Amino acid sequence: MFTDFSSALRYVQEQQVEMVDLKFTDLAGRWRHVTVPASQFTEKLLRDGVGFDGSSVGLRPVKAGDMVLLPDLATGFLDPFWQGTCLSFICSVYEADTKQPFSRDPRNIAARAAAYAQKLGLADNSLWGPEYEFYVFDRVSFENGVNCASYRVDSREALWQSPNGGSGHLIPLHGGYHASPPKDQLFSVRAEMTRELERLGVVVKYHHHEVGGPGQCEIETPLMPLLRAGDVTQLVKYVAKMVAQRHGLTATFMPKPLFGEAGNGMHFHQQLWRDGRNLFYDPQGYGKLSREALWYIGGLLLHGPAVLAFTNPSTNSYRRLVPGFEAPVNCFFSLGNRSAAIRIPKYADQPESARFEFRPPDATCNVYLALAAQLMAGLDGIRRGLDPTELGFGPIDANIFSWTDEERKKIRPLPASLREALEALEQDHDFLLAGDVFDRGLIADWIRTRFEEYYAVRNRPHPYEIQLYFDV
Repeated sequence: MFTDFSSALRYVQEQQVEMVDLKFTDLAGRWRHVTVPASQFTEKLLRDGVGFDGSSVGLRPVKAGDMVLLPDLATGFLDPFWQGTCLSFICSVYEADTKQPFSRDPRNIAARAAAYAQKLGLADNSLWGPEYEFYVFDRVSFENGVNCASYRVDSREALWQSPNGGSGHLIPLHGGYHASPPKDQLFSVRAEMTRELERLGVVVKYHHHEVGGPGQCEIETPLMPLLRAGDVTQLVKYVAKMVAQRHGLTATFMPKPLFGEAGNGMHFHQQLWRDGRNLFYDPQGYGKLSREALWYIGGLLLHGPAVLAFTNPSTNSYRRLVPGFEAPVNCFFSLGNRSAAIRIPKYADQPESARFEFRPPDATCNVYLALAAQLMAGLDGIRRGLDPTELGFGPIDANIFSWTDEERKKIRPLPASLREALEALEQDHDFLLAGDVFDRGLIADWIRTRFEEYYAVRNRPHPYEIQLYFDV
């Protein structure tokens, strides 16, 4: 939005901005913020930053927690959810003493990954198109104690509302894909989300009801540069949740909030460009993809189990990655096959549109780390010329669910649990260290904190276990 401080300050004065909000991403991927009055928006703030405790958000140990936030002026936007006028900026984290970019800040890691691709001379730009799937519910409640464990969500669209009476225009399980009103009762809410995003400078391709009957939605944006894709992802999640709250509703991006119903993924469409040319396009290649694209796919699939530790970093992630849904459970690529880990869209067959999508990820990821990990895996594939066919990753264009067990054994599975993904990352992370994009300390901290969550879930009795085993 701004290129220098003077233009930002002039905007603050002309728009009578009252508050300046500084948003940043913690290690887990959640936005945090600190707010200063507009009177404190000075050149000194841009030079010295705003101090905060990095240890409280997982970025630093307690003994060395002092850090500062510096706003990226280009990310400025008028925040529509404040009373009064608030100008928000997305920030990166810097060292408090040297004012150098903090090496473990997720946004800085994403920026280093993009710079590494340029340094290698393989590409001067990478473009990314995340798809945003989420549920909008009327209410949610949960309880976890020594003697209880429960949750309940409710949706006005769900078929389970039928006994309560009403219009009868309800959506059955798995029946929500592109549902139209009156069954689609959330179209105006999604339209409002889209309007707010476009006012913030986020281009939206479309929105629609997704497969999940009880309130599943999707918003999709065009491809954009890596760092911008990370920022836009944080904006989409923020706007979706805040607009839902305006209407007395609640939005969640968690991968599997409902048993037996479609989960929420966040597929990443990807391209590499150099000198104004899409490096992934070859009119004679499989799926119109070039050898560079196939090598990239080879790297992404070879390192896929480790990459999932960043793209699917929650225990709930692996409740979505189960057979019987469109979520992939096997490590192969294909043309148009939505059960593949990597799908090449059949309609993306032009020089500017040729691409593929990595389908396992979900929005519990820290998007900046997820983007960086995928790019580093793909670049490693190009550097090493990793042919995905020679590595046994396909292409497979058949319905693998119709295969025999013996035939399916030929396909490598994706991790079936967070533990498997973290163990894969422990064994395979050198590709992330190239160009000093990631560091071993951050990877070790990531594995440790994710294992803490894994054991916290594993060690709790599950309500369904009471039903299964109480009378044994």
